[in-house]
Amino acid sequence: MSTNQDNNQNKPASNGYGASNITALEGLEAVRKRPGMYIGSTDTKGLHHLVWEVVDNSIDEHLAGHCTHIDTIIHKDNSITVKDNGRGIPTDMHQKLKKSALEVVMTVLHAGGKFDKDTYKVSGGLHGVGVSCVNALSIHLRAEIHRDGKVYEQTYAQGKPQMEVKEIGTTDKTGTIITFKPDAEIFTTLEYKYDILASRMRELAFLNSGLNLSLIDERVTEDDGSFKKETFYSEGGLKEFVMFIDESRQGLIAEPIHVIGKEDNVEVEVALHYNTSFTETIYSYVNNINTREGGTHVNGFRRAVNRLFKQYGEDNGMFKKLKFNISGEDFREGLTAVVSVKVPEPQFKGQTKGELGNSEVTGIVSRSVGEVLGHYLEEHPQAARKIVEKVILAATARHAARKAREMVQRKNVLTGSGLPGKLSDCSSRNPDESELFLVEGDSAGGTAKQGRDRRFQAILPLRGKILNVEKALEHKIYENEEIKNMFTALGVSIEEGDHGERNLNMEKLRYHKVIIMCDADVDGSHIVTLILTFFFRYMRPLVEQGNIYIAAPPLYLVKKGKQFRYCWTEDERREAVAAYGGGENDSSVKVQRYKGLGEMNADQLWETTMDPDTRILQQVSIDDAREADRIFSMLMGDDVPPRRAFIEANAKYANVDI
Repeated sequence: MSTNQDNNQNKPASNGYGASNITALEGLEAVRKRPGMYIGSTDTKGLHHLVWEVVDNSIDEHLAGHCTHIDTIIHKDNSITVKDNGRGIPTDMHQKLKKSALEVVMTVLHAGGKFDKDTYKVSGGLHGVGVSCVNALSIHLRAEIHRDGKVYEQTYAQGKPQMEVKEIGTTDKTGTIITFKPDAEIFTTLEYKYDILASRMRELAFLNSGLNLSLIDERVTEDDGSFKKETFYSEGGLKEFVMFIDESRQGLIAEPIHVIGKEDNVEVEVALHYNTSFTETIYSYVNNINTREGGTHVNGFRRAVNRLFKQYGEDNGMFKKLKFNISGEDFREGLTAVVSVKVPEPQFKGQTKGELGNSEVTGIVSRSVGEVLGHYLEEHPQAARKIVEKVILAATARHAARKAREMVQRKNVLTGSGLPGKLSDCSSRNPDESELFLVEGDSAGGTAKQGRDRRFQAILPLRGKILNVEKALEHKIYENEEIKNMFTALGVSIEEGDHGERNLNMEKLRYHKVIIMCDADVDGSHIVTLILTFFFRYMRPLVEQGNIYIAAPPLYLVKKGKQFRYCWTEDERREAVAAYGGGENDSSVKVQRYKGLGEMNADQLWETTMDPDTRILQQVSIDDAREADRIFSMLMGDDVPPRRAFIEANAKYANVDI
């Protein structure tokens, strides 16, 4: 008797799939073939990721004690130069591979000093694919090395060396200069955004006190003829970072509590500050990598905060009158903190390095924070009482909020589907194709209801300006009629976890596209901002997953006879007037300025703003959660001076309808 394997040995491969169809990618070909596996994506995020990979190498030199300055330059053609004053990449011969160490670093995956504990005790780029990936995905790259009194150079094209490493001069400095231009065949966009780069440089300056980072944009010339430039430097490190994040919030204590500790070669730095807001803001880093999903270092921090403040409240009899238990979440309401650890061999969960997994770090962080926090509470009793009183207020509000949420959910059960009466639902029950329009006012809602495609488009009118959730107690939010309607229409709910944390349950999400449709005026913009603040604070996963959109209704209708054109900008309006052969004062060309959605009939609203084939939608995304958090607090919070400064600085971008 023979097995199936024996019977199949001599048969040709079915469907033309055999050994000859297996492709083995060599060197950097794999990176060019599947770039998303290495840098996440080939859009704007992936494009900027190239810069982070090169800068991270320079940061590692700083962490090793050999670099004090890093300059990043955006050239006119959107190529990038990153220059540091570190030791310079070695250029001598690699004994095993028989080529320059520089060429090995630039062209071989998983090659670099990060794997040698004596070279880099702490590093962010642990996979060793960083700069070689940048090389593979660049149309050209030039490496210039200053080392041992000499200057060396090697150039590459799409990852392939174009020359041997050669000596081109002498120098009394050390460092590495990498210049690269991303490949248009790989990326969907080649335009670098200054604000994204500047935000990360600022963050790195806070995380690495004493490091001088500069960003120069040669695409922008200032009034004095120089290029746009910013320098980022922090002496106070995380203490200054927390104050920067909290600049638009009213502080509860005089200054941040700063923790610096070290145990078993794990360095811990934490800064925490309490404010009068109702939100917890924690940002965490491991070896300068932003761990968005937290991890064991955040668990250790939270454990220490809960333990110390609970002990203080109990020892001083502050919880005696409470009829319900204090939750861990209550100790962190109004808390802003940055938790940064330097770990020699971090273990991350997932390729994105979003969550730290080293179990030993929990205890190390907890002990470091606990020791400093314990001394602070003893030495600052007045501040300690203020914080614990805030904890009691948070617990009371959470208890009220739970009752409000239960009331909303109980009402939904008792009324069958629980859908708001104002909702004009769509017939489709497939969330993937269903859209929910949040429309400003009943009048516009009625027009949208007439103009929509009822098969997949649902309409929920919102009355006036919704509650500003940035300044409201949580139970007041769930009692607000418009917010209750959004929760019930979407089919999502907020549930409390085992430790009091609030999680958004999206299992029953009814629409995968939520479109905010408001008037194109100042009031409409304010309503959009209020709605976005609500989504950011209470339904952030919808924003992070790309479910939230903003509709863009036209500003003008330009007509001449039977000809007409919709225009979204002032430039488009002028172009339309000129195209119809009229000047600005030509009475034969009629220009209608839409001041609100209600001025359009149902057909016009469908054609310009709701028809998937012709409409313009802006997808809401979070490139930088920390910066978004800061700006929402600034724009929607109580503190006026930072808001005024922000508006004055950005006034040139605003369209004010007078």
